[in-house]
Amino acid sequence: MIGGLQKVTLLDFPGKVACTVFLTGCNLRCPYCHNPDLVLTKDNGKYISEKEFFEFLLSRKGKLDGVCITGGEPTLYPNLTNLIRRIREMGFLVKLDSNGTVPKILKLLLREKLLDYVAIDIKNTPARYAETCGADVIEQVKKSAALLKNSNIDYEFRTTVCHPFHSPDGMQEIGRWLRGAKRYFIQPFVDSDNLLGSGISAMAKPELKTLLKAVKPYIPAAELRGV
Repeated sequence: MIGGLQKVTLLDFPGKVACTVFLTGCNLRCPYCHNPDLVLTKDNGKYISEKEFFEFLLSRKGKLDGVCITGGEPTLYPNLTNLIRRIREMGFLVKLDSNGTVPKILKLLLREKLLDYVAIDIKNTPARYAETCGADVIEQVKKSAALLKNSNIDYEFRTTVCHPFHSPDGMQEIGRWLRGAKRYFIQPFVDSDNLLGSGISAMAKPELKTLLKAVKPYIPAAELRGV
């Protein structure tokens, strides 16, 4: 199910003018998730059909560079491969946002050269992964991260940080895990007032800078985003 469409974005697909399509459903339950309606597949009145989506794309040929596919978790979408093929056949580039928990789908999409950019959310250190996202998926995420690091595709890893889950020591551990990554972004949690969990709070800018300092020795390309 397509749970929403942002008709233009200059932020979601680095260096491109794109639209963002939101696919519903997710296998994680991150308490700080800012898209809970998509996770829980609640129709918020923004659902559209694939037919409507492709009619929109047809009207934007020559105006948009690409399409960002996000969620929810897109790799759970039963028709994802065909969806991406149709988008590419129309001449658009494709960026995939994923939680990295379905490496076999990511591997297929990379092998078929259907993607131009991939962003994987790194929820936390391996030791605290299940605590942070509500599922024991760290081995799958490790496989997906390795696939990207060993590929020729443009990619990024990113971590949304908040209290009580993230710390400088934890960021060092993430840095050692993803050492040498092409791009890594630390982005602040923003309260949507519609969270899946409680007891979550944002970090102040000095705290974010401390996290960045902790990860930089391992990932020199690391940056803060949205600060």
